[in-house]
Amino acid sequence: MITDKFQRWSRLIGVLFLAGTAFSQSAQPAKKQPAMPAKTAQPQPKITIEPKAVEVLKATSDKLAAAHALSFTAIELFESLSRQGAPLGYTTKYEVTLQRPDKLRVLMPADGPASDFYYDGKSMMAYAPAGNLLAIAEAPATIDATLEKANHLAAIYFPFDDLIVANPYSDMELGLKHAYYVGQSQVVGRTTTDIVAYVDSGVFIQMWVGVEDKLPRLVRAIFLDDPERLRYELAFSDWKLDETVPADTFTPSIIATARRIAFANPNAEPAPGVKPLAKRKSTKTQQGNETKK
Repeated sequence: MITDKFQRWSRLIGVLFLAGTAFSQSAQPAKKQPAMPAKTAQPQPKITIEPKAVEVLKATSDKLAAAHALSFTAIELFESLSRQGAPLGYTTKYEVTLQRPDKLRVLMPADGPASDFYYDGKSMMAYAPAGNLLAIAEAPATIDATLEKANHLAAIYFPFDDLIVANPYSDMELGLKHAYYVGQSQVVGRTTTDIVAYVDSGVFIQMWVGVEDKLPRLVRAIFLDDPERLRYELAFSDWKLDETVPADTFTPSIIATARRIAFANPNAEPAPGVKPLAKRKSTKTQQGNETKK
């Protein structure tokens, strides 16, 4: 799967990947602050991976991977610096339905132009309702491979893709550096949750997981290489596992009437001989290795 954790938290979708234009609420640059004295480098903490934390993470992975079909709603809250230098919060809503191994639908109905992503086992489709625009491309035989292709072809990322791949823990384990058990909460998700914290490929993540059902309720992330330490949150609700999914869920009803356009990658390399534009200062969609969920 996508190994760059910064890309995992990007929110390029909809009009962005259809028209190749990054959809981000870019903030004005912060005022330059006086130089601060250099800080003495702090010793790196010893890598610790607690069995209890791994137990929670594996249980969540097993629960999600075992579901033949699942759906959920995710609300993303991410920060971007304001012109005063303090972070502003922006939100995105995702309505997700999948059927393993080769069906996925992601609807983004609010905050920013609405957009939809469909994968039916043969094709992946991106639809922008405002312009009635539809892009279609051949797709691989699995959700995992299709997410990879969507990333490569059109810079499409979802902040929850680590949780919908075939084996979430196996994907996570490659970059796992720290993991520990924090405790329990009776507040998040209106249920009792286990709280774990871990570092995965340079991202510090805190996750609340239902004690009984092993399903994620809240994820918070901070990129350790980000000097601003901006925060990203993803709240999950409306989990449904192994319910019957109508056959037409993964194909847009407007496929015959929408105006066709090609997928486009806003991060594509310039043509030979073309001088690339200067890169802008990082925002939400550019925070880590371009563009991040």
